[in-house]
Amino acid sequence: MIRTDGEAPAGDGAAEAAPVRRVPRPRADALRNRERLVTAAREMFVEFGCAVPYDEIARRAGVGNATLYRNFPERPELVHEVVLSILARLTERAERAAAEEADTFAAVSRFVHAAADERVGALCPMLDGTFDKDHPDLVVESERLEEAVEGLVRRAQTAGRLRADIGVGDLMVGVSQLTRPLPGTGCEDFAPFVHRHLQLFLDGLEAPARSTLPGAAATLEDLRRDA
Repeated sequence: MIRTDGEAPAGDGAAEAAPVRRVPRPRADALRNRERLVTAAREMFVEFGCAVPYDEIARRAGVGNATLYRNFPERPELVHEVVLSILARLTERAERAAAEEADTFAAVSRFVHAAADERVGALCPMLDGTFDKDHPDLVVESERLEEAVEGLVRRAQTAGRLRADIGVGDLMVGVSQLTRPLPGTGCEDFAPFVHRHLQLFLDGLEAPARSTLPGAAATLEDLRRDA
């Protein structure tokens, strides 16, 4: 039948829009369980290494083994999430230090001690041969952290508060090495000395410099080449 009133017959023209499928959002308790698992894993990786049994992580988090395996079926997935969490927390610490400290060197110092509280050095062994350091999520978060720390260093050097002959790589090497437990010592035994030794390190970074450093300032690119 031909319509003469200008109204298109039903079904003519563009196809009817298909119903939109709504992806259910994770429940709040499921998100909390996942956060508890990542926190527990981070703590236990520091204390016992990445090979800590899965059931011990679940017990520390206060959830069942099934919940842990449902969120992280494979250990590399859990390690990935822990590292992602640490990078994000460090970036937040760096950004807050920059925003809240009027003294640019105090901002650098605050970030360094905050990184020690995150146990950065103790967690470095997680980055082993089976870990995908080039995963897109980690690359993005690493770049955010690098930008934040580079900003701290650049501002302190521009203000004449941080010696000019060091680079971000020097800062990060110092932090990672001084927060890594010595062989044969536990993290808890080593912890009381960390902030003390970091302050000695920071005193050596403050301008005016009291010595001439051998070699050239280390950049983050230098560290990536040596990795």
